[in-house]
Amino acid sequence: MTNIQTLDTPSLLVDHQKLLKNISEIANFANQQGVVYRPHIKTHKSVKIAQLQVEAGAVGVTTAKISEAEVMASGGIKDILIAYPISNPDKINRLIKLIQKGVRLKVSVDNPESLRYLQRGLEHTPHTLEVWIKVNSGLNRCGVEPGKEALLLAKAIMTHSKLKLGGIFTHAGHSYAAKTYEEIENIGLQEGLAVVESAKECEQAGIPILVRSVGSTPTFKIAGKVPSVTEIRPGNAVFFDAIQVGLGVTSIENCAVTLLASVVGVYKDRIIFDTGSKSLCLDKGAHGNQTVSGFGHIIGHPEIIIERLSEEHGVGILVGETNLKINDKVQIIPNHACPVVNQFEEYVVYENGQLTDVWKVDARGKVK
Repeated sequence: MTNIQTLDTPSLLVDHQKLLKNISEIANFANQQGVVYRPHIKTHKSVKIAQLQVEAGAVGVTTAKISEAEVMASGGIKDILIAYPISNPDKINRLIKLIQKGVRLKVSVDNPESLRYLQRGLEHTPHTLEVWIKVNSGLNRCGVEPGKEALLLAKAIMTHSKLKLGGIFTHAGHSYAAKTYEEIENIGLQEGLAVVESAKECEQAGIPILVRSVGSTPTFKIAGKVPSVTEIRPGNAVFFDAIQVGLGVTSIENCAVTLLASVVGVYKDRIIFDTGSKSLCLDKGAHGNQTVSGFGHIIGHPEIIIERLSEEHGVGILVGETNLKINDKVQIIPNHACPVVNQFEEYVVYENGQLTDVWKVDARGKVK
Protein backbone atom coordinates (compact mmCIF):
# COMPACT_ATOMS: atom_id res chain seq x y z
CA MET A 1 0.00 0.00 0.00
CA THR A 2 1.03 3.62 -0.54
CA ASN A 3 1.82 5.77 2.47
CA ILE A 4 0.38 9.26 2.12
CA GLN A 5 3.75 10.73 3.07
CA THR A 6 5.05 9.63 -0.33
CA LEU A 7 2.42 11.63 -2.28
CA ASP A 8 3.18 14.74 -4.28
CA THR A 9 2.07 18.01 -2.72
CA PRO A 10 -0.19 19.79 -2.30
CA SER A 11 -2.72 16.94 -2.14
CA LEU A 12 -6.27 16.96 -0.79
CA LEU A 13 -6.63 14.18 1.77
CA VAL A 14 -9.72 12.60 3.33
CA ASP A 15 -9.50 10.44 6.42
CA HIS A 16 -12.00 7.72 5.54
CA GLN A 17 -12.70 6.69 9.12
CA LYS A 18 -13.36 10.27 10.28
CA LEU A 19 -15.57 10.89 7.25
CA LEU A 20 -17.72 7.84 7.98
CA LYS A 21 -17.89 8.76 11.67
CA ASN A 22 -19.10 12.29 10.86
CA ILE A 23 -21.73 10.98 8.43
CA SER A 24 -22.90 8.41 10.98
CA GLU A 25 -23.20 10.97 13.76
CA ILE A 26 -25.42 13.24 11.65
CA ALA A 27 -27.60 10.29 10.61
CA ASN A 28 -27.85 9.09 14.21
CA PHE A 29 -28.89 12.54 15.39
CA ALA A 30 -31.58 12.65 12.71
CA ASN A 31 -32.87 9.21 13.75
CA GLN A 32 -32.92 10.15 17.43
CA GLN A 33 -34.88 13.34 16.73
CA GLY A 34 -37.24 11.74 14.24
CA VAL A 35 -36.20 14.12 11.46
CA VAL A 36 -34.83 13.38 8.00
CA TYR A 37 -31.36 14.22 6.73
CA ARG A 38 -30.79 16.09 3.45
CA PRO A 39 -27.10 17.08 3.46
CA HIS A 40 -25.82 20.03 1.49
CA ILE A 41 -23.20 18.82 -1.00
CA LYS A 42 -21.52 22.17 -1.74
CA THR A 43 -18.88 21.24 0.84
CA HIS A 44 -17.76 17.93 -0.63
CA LYS A 45 -19.04 18.21 -4.27
CA SER A 46 -18.61 14.45 -4.57
CA VAL A 47 -21.03 11.85 -5.93
CA LYS A 48 -19.22 9.16 -3.94
CA ILE A 49 -19.65 11.01 -0.65
CA ALA A 50 -23.28 11.83 -1.46
CA GLN A 51 -23.87 8.13 -2.06
CA LEU A 52 -22.31 7.34 1.33
CA GLN A 53 -24.68 9.84 2.92
CA VAL A 54 -27.70 8.27 1.20
CA GLU A 55 -26.52 4.81 2.30
CA ALA A 56 -26.42 6.18 5.86
CA GLY A 57 -30.06 7.27 5.59
CA ALA A 58 -30.15 10.64 3.83
CA VAL A 59 -33.39 11.16 1.88
CA GLY A 60 -31.58 13.10 -0.83
CA VAL A 61 -29.26 16.08 -1.10
CA THR A 62 -29.24 19.86 -1.11
CA THR A 63 -27.32 21.84 -3.73
CA ALA A 64 -26.57 25.52 -4.22
CA LYS A 65 -26.63 25.43 -8.03
CA ILE A 66 -28.34 23.69 -10.90
CA SER A 67 -24.97 22.41 -12.12
CA GLU A 68 -24.42 20.65 -8.79
CA ALA A 69 -27.91 19.14 -9.06
CA GLU A 70 -27.10 17.92 -12.57
CA VAL A 71 -23.91 16.25 -11.34
CA MET A 72 -25.69 14.60 -8.42
CA ALA A 73 -28.52 13.39 -10.68
CA SER A 74 -26.02 11.89 -13.11
CA GLY A 75 -24.56 10.00 -10.16
CA GLY A 76 -27.90 8.45 -9.28
CA ILE A 77 -29.12 10.87 -6.59
CA LYS A 78 -32.77 11.47 -7.47
CA ASP A 79 -34.17 13.61 -4.63
CA ILE A 80 -32.65 17.09 -4.78
CA LEU A 81 -33.37 20.48 -3.24
CA ILE A 82 -31.79 23.42 -5.06
CA ALA A 83 -31.60 25.90 -2.19
CA TYR A 84 -31.27 28.93 -4.42
CA PRO A 85 -33.83 31.17 -6.16
CA ILE A 86 -34.18 30.50 -9.90
CA SER A 87 -35.91 32.79 -12.40
CA ASN A 88 -33.69 32.75 -15.49
CA PRO A 89 -35.51 31.03 -18.41
CA ASP A 90 -32.41 29.08 -19.48
CA LYS A 91 -31.99 27.72 -15.98
CA ILE A 92 -35.69 26.86 -15.81
CA ASN A 93 -35.25 24.78 -18.96
CA ARG A 94 -32.46 22.90 -17.18
CA LEU A 95 -34.81 22.29 -14.25
CA ILE A 96 -37.32 20.79 -16.66
CA LYS A 97 -34.68 18.45 -18.08
CA LEU A 98 -33.90 17.21 -14.59
CA ILE A 99 -37.59 16.54 -13.93
CA GLN A 100 -37.80 14.68 -17.24
CA LYS A 101 -34.97 12.44 -16.05
CA GLY A 102 -37.01 11.42 -13.02
CA VAL A 103 -35.41 13.70 -10.44
CA ARG A 104 -37.72 14.57 -7.54
CA LEU A 105 -36.74 18.22 -7.65
CA LYS A 106 -37.47 21.00 -5.18
CA VAL A 107 -36.53 24.65 -5.78
CA SER A 108 -36.28 27.64 -3.45
CA VAL A 109 -38.71 30.54 -3.92
CA ASP A 110 -39.00 33.80 -2.01
CA ASN A 111 -40.89 36.26 -4.21
CA PRO A 112 -44.01 36.31 -6.42
CA GLU A 113 -42.10 37.39 -9.54
CA SER A 114 -40.00 34.23 -9.59
CA LEU A 115 -43.23 32.22 -9.37
CA ARG A 116 -44.41 33.80 -12.60
CA TYR A 117 -41.17 32.92 -14.38
CA LEU A 118 -41.36 29.32 -13.17
CA GLN A 119 -45.02 29.02 -14.15
CA ARG A 120 -44.33 30.43 -17.61
CA GLY A 121 -41.42 28.05 -18.17
CA LEU A 122 -43.44 25.00 -17.17
CA GLU A 123 -46.69 25.80 -18.95
CA HIS A 124 -45.67 24.06 -22.19
CA THR A 125 -44.77 20.86 -20.29
CA PRO A 126 -46.82 18.19 -18.51
CA HIS A 127 -44.71 18.69 -15.38
CA THR A 128 -45.34 20.33 -12.02
CA LEU A 129 -42.45 21.73 -9.98
CA GLU A 130 -42.26 21.43 -6.21
CA VAL A 131 -41.19 24.69 -4.57
CA TRP A 132 -40.10 25.41 -1.02
CA ILE A 133 -40.48 28.82 0.58
CA LYS A 134 -37.25 30.19 1.98
CA VAL A 135 -37.68 32.28 5.12
CA ASN A 136 -35.11 34.66 6.55
CA SER A 137 -34.12 33.57 10.06
CA GLY A 138 -31.55 36.34 10.57
CA LEU A 139 -28.90 35.94 7.86
CA ASN A 140 -30.58 38.72 5.86
CA ARG A 141 -29.69 37.23 2.52
CA CYS A 142 -32.49 35.55 0.54
CA GLY A 143 -35.85 34.73 2.05
CA VAL A 144 -39.20 36.20 3.02
CA GLU A 145 -39.75 37.23 6.61
CA PRO A 146 -41.26 34.49 8.79
CA GLY A 147 -44.98 34.40 9.47
CA LYS A 148 -47.24 36.69 7.47
CA GLU A 149 -44.86 37.13 4.50
CA ALA A 150 -44.43 33.37 4.23
CA LEU A 151 -48.21 32.96 4.24
CA LEU A 152 -48.65 35.56 1.49
CA LEU A 153 -46.14 33.73 -0.70
CA ALA A 154 -47.78 30.40 0.06
CA LYS A 155 -51.13 31.81 -1.09
CA ALA A 156 -49.45 33.07 -4.28
CA ILE A 157 -48.00 29.63 -4.98
CA MET A 158 -51.47 28.11 -4.72
CA THR A 159 -52.62 30.26 -7.66
CA HIS A 160 -50.02 28.78 -10.03
CA SER A 161 -51.11 25.54 -11.68
CA LYS A 162 -47.57 24.32 -12.44
CA LEU A 163 -46.22 24.82 -8.93
CA LYS A 164 -46.89 22.91 -5.74
CA LEU A 165 -45.79 23.95 -2.27
CA GLY A 166 -43.78 21.23 -0.57
CA GLY A 167 -42.06 22.89 2.36
CA ILE A 168 -40.57 25.84 4.19
CA PHE A 169 -36.84 26.08 4.90
CA THR A 170 -34.18 28.45 6.17
CA HIS A 171 -30.42 28.69 6.62
CA ALA A 172 -28.94 30.31 9.72
CA GLY A 173 -25.60 31.17 8.15
CA HIS A 174 -25.24 34.10 10.53
CA SER A 175 -24.37 31.52 13.19
CA TYR A 176 -20.83 31.77 11.79
CA ALA A 177 -20.69 35.32 13.16
CA ALA A 178 -21.47 34.18 16.71
CA LYS A 179 -18.98 35.15 19.40
CA THR A 180 -20.04 32.43 21.88
CA TYR A 181 -21.64 29.00 21.71
CA GLU A 182 -24.55 30.38 23.73
CA GLU A 183 -25.17 32.79 20.87
CA ILE A 184 -25.12 29.86 18.42
CA GLU A 185 -27.73 28.13 20.59
CA ASN A 186 -29.98 31.19 20.48
CA ILE A 187 -29.58 31.47 16.70
CA GLY A 188 -30.40 27.78 16.28
CA LEU A 189 -33.56 28.13 18.35
CA GLN A 190 -34.70 31.12 16.30
CA GLU A 191 -33.86 29.24 13.10
CA GLY A 192 -36.18 26.40 14.02
CA LEU A 193 -38.93 28.71 15.23
CA ALA A 194 -38.81 30.81 12.03
CA VAL A 195 -39.69 27.72 10.00
CA VAL A 196 -42.17 26.18 12.44
CA GLU A 197 -44.09 29.41 13.06
CA SER A 198 -44.27 30.13 9.32
CA ALA A 199 -45.63 26.64 8.71
CA LYS A 200 -48.18 27.09 11.49
CA GLU A 201 -49.34 30.39 9.95
CA CYS A 202 -49.88 28.63 6.62
CA GLU A 203 -51.66 25.64 8.10
CA GLN A 204 -54.03 27.83 10.08
CA ALA A 205 -54.99 29.31 6.71
CA GLY A 206 -55.63 25.81 5.33
CA ILE A 207 -52.33 25.38 3.45
CA PRO A 208 -50.52 22.18 4.54
CA ILE A 209 -46.73 22.30 4.94
CA LEU A 210 -45.20 18.83 4.83
CA VAL A 211 -41.52 19.77 5.26
CA ARG A 212 -39.99 22.15 7.80
CA SER A 213 -36.29 22.20 7.06
CA VAL A 214 -33.30 23.79 8.81
CA GLY A 215 -29.62 23.89 7.93
CA SER A 216 -26.23 25.25 9.07
CA THR A 217 -23.55 23.03 10.59
CA PRO A 218 -23.18 25.15 13.76
CA THR A 219 -26.93 25.00 14.51
CA PHE A 220 -28.43 21.80 13.11
CA LYS A 221 -28.29 19.96 16.45
CA ILE A 222 -30.15 22.86 18.04
CA ALA A 223 -32.66 23.80 15.36
CA GLY A 224 -33.18 20.09 14.66
CA LYS A 225 -34.59 19.65 18.17
CA VAL A 226 -37.25 22.35 17.82
CA PRO A 227 -40.63 20.58 17.89
CA SER A 228 -42.26 20.24 14.44
CA VAL A 229 -38.98 20.63 12.51
CA THR A 230 -38.88 17.67 10.12
CA GLU A 231 -35.53 17.97 8.28
CA ILE A 232 -31.88 18.99 8.74
CA ARG A 233 -29.45 20.02 5.97
CA PRO A 234 -25.90 20.38 7.38
CA GLY A 235 -23.12 20.54 4.80
CA ASN A 236 -19.76 21.26 6.40
CA ALA A 237 -20.37 18.71 9.17
CA VAL A 238 -19.37 15.94 6.77
CA PHE A 239 -15.75 17.16 7.14
CA PHE A 240 -15.63 20.00 9.67
CA ASP A 241 -12.71 22.46 9.57
CA ALA A 242 -10.75 24.93 11.67
CA ILE A 243 -13.55 27.53 11.64
CA GLN A 244 -15.98 24.99 13.10
CA VAL A 245 -13.40 24.22 15.79
CA GLY A 246 -13.01 27.93 16.45
CA LEU A 247 -16.77 28.29 16.86
CA GLY A 248 -16.78 25.49 19.45
CA VAL A 249 -18.92 23.24 17.24
CA THR A 250 -16.44 20.35 17.10
CA SER A 251 -12.92 19.33 18.07
CA ILE A 252 -9.83 19.24 15.90
CA GLU A 253 -9.85 15.42 16.04
CA ASN A 254 -13.07 15.27 13.99
CA CYS A 255 -11.75 17.22 11.00
CA ALA A 256 -11.67 14.75 8.10
CA VAL A 257 -10.08 16.86 5.35
CA THR A 258 -6.47 18.01 5.32
CA LEU A 259 -3.97 19.32 2.80
CA LEU A 260 -0.68 17.46 2.52
CA ALA A 261 2.03 20.10 2.15
CA SER A 262 5.80 20.09 1.79
CA VAL A 263 8.34 22.33 3.44
CA VAL A 264 10.10 24.28 0.69
CA GLY A 265 12.06 26.74 2.79
CA VAL A 266 13.30 27.07 6.37
CA TYR A 267 14.61 30.42 7.65
CA LYS A 268 15.51 31.94 10.97
CA ASP A 269 12.08 33.34 11.70
CA ARG A 270 9.81 31.55 9.22
CA ILE A 271 9.06 28.36 7.33
CA ILE A 272 7.54 28.10 3.86
CA PHE A 273 5.07 25.49 2.59
CA ASP A 274 3.88 24.77 -0.95
CA THR A 275 0.29 25.60 -0.08
CA GLY A 276 -0.67 29.18 -0.82
CA SER A 277 -3.95 30.95 -1.45
CA LYS A 278 -4.66 28.75 -4.49
CA SER A 279 -4.97 25.74 -2.21
CA LEU A 280 -5.63 26.89 1.37
CA CYS A 281 -7.74 29.90 0.32
CA LEU A 282 -7.94 33.09 2.36
CA ASP A 283 -10.81 32.51 4.80
CA LYS A 284 -10.16 33.32 8.45
CA GLY A 285 -13.78 33.34 9.53
CA ALA A 286 -17.20 34.09 8.17
CA HIS A 287 -19.75 36.91 8.29
CA GLY A 288 -17.31 39.26 9.98
CA ASN A 289 -16.13 36.88 12.69
CA GLN A 290 -12.46 35.84 12.78
CA THR A 291 -12.51 32.46 14.53
CA VAL A 292 -9.04 31.11 13.74
CA SER A 293 -5.40 32.08 14.04
CA GLY A 294 -3.59 31.99 10.72
CA PHE A 295 -4.59 30.27 7.48
CA GLY A 296 -4.86 26.65 8.61
CA HIS A 297 -3.98 24.39 11.51
CA ILE A 298 -0.79 22.34 11.05
CA ILE A 299 -1.34 19.01 12.78
CA GLY A 300 1.34 18.27 15.37
CA HIS A 301 3.12 21.60 14.97
CA PRO A 302 1.71 24.22 17.35
CA GLU A 303 5.03 26.09 17.05
CA ILE A 304 4.02 27.32 13.57
CA ILE A 305 1.26 29.75 12.61
CA ILE A 306 0.59 30.19 8.89
CA GLU A 307 0.65 33.97 8.99
CA ARG A 308 0.22 34.86 5.33
CA LEU A 309 -0.39 33.36 1.91
CA SER A 310 0.69 34.31 -1.56
CA GLU A 311 -0.55 32.28 -4.49
CA GLU A 312 1.83 29.32 -4.14
CA HIS A 313 3.50 30.05 -0.80
CA GLY A 314 2.25 29.51 2.72
CA VAL A 315 4.39 31.54 5.10
CA GLY A 316 4.56 30.21 8.65
CA ILE A 317 5.99 32.18 11.52
CA LEU A 318 7.81 30.32 14.27
CA VAL A 319 6.49 30.84 17.80
CA GLY A 320 8.74 28.05 19.12
CA GLU A 321 11.45 25.72 17.95
CA THR A 322 10.66 23.35 15.09
CA ASN A 323 12.36 20.21 13.82
CA LEU A 324 10.91 20.54 10.31
CA LYS A 325 13.34 20.70 7.41
CA ILE A 326 13.10 21.01 3.62
CA ASN A 327 11.04 18.25 1.96
CA ASP A 328 9.32 17.26 5.22
CA LYS A 329 5.57 16.93 4.84
CA VAL A 330 2.75 18.08 7.10
CA GLN A 331 -1.04 17.87 7.12
CA ILE A 332 -2.93 21.14 7.36
CA ILE A 333 -6.56 21.40 8.43
CA PRO A 334 -8.04 24.20 6.30
CA ASN A 335 -9.90 27.07 7.88
CA HIS A 336 -12.86 26.60 5.53
CA ALA A 337 -13.13 23.23 3.81
CA CYS A 338 -15.72 24.23 1.18
CA PRO A 339 -13.63 26.58 -1.02
CA VAL A 340 -10.49 24.49 -0.47
CA VAL A 341 -12.16 21.37 -1.88
CA ASN A 342 -13.17 23.38 -4.93
CA GLN A 343 -9.50 23.93 -5.78
CA PHE A 344 -8.81 20.21 -6.31
CA GLU A 345 -9.87 17.63 -8.88
CA GLU A 346 -9.70 14.64 -6.55
CA TYR A 347 -9.58 13.40 -2.98
CA VAL A 348 -6.88 11.04 -1.83
CA VAL A 349 -8.68 8.76 0.61
CA TYR A 350 -6.65 7.13 3.36
CA GLU A 351 -6.89 5.04 6.51
CA ASN A 352 -4.17 4.88 9.16
CA GLY A 353 -1.79 6.78 6.89
CA GLN A 354 -2.23 4.42 3.92
CA LEU A 355 -3.87 5.39 0.62
CA THR A 356 -7.06 3.37 0.02
CA ASP A 357 -8.80 5.13 -2.87
CA VAL A 358 -9.07 8.24 -5.06
CA TRP A 359 -12.42 9.99 -5.50
CA LYS A 360 -13.31 12.75 -7.94
CA VAL A 361 -14.47 16.16 -6.78
CA ASP A 362 -17.27 15.81 -9.34
CA ALA A 363 -18.94 19.21 -9.05
CA ARG A 364 -15.82 21.37 -8.58
CA GLY A 365 -15.68 24.67 -10.38
CA LYS A 366 -19.36 24.62 -11.35
CA VAL A 367 -20.52 28.24 -11.35
CA LYS A 368 -24.00 28.09 -12.90
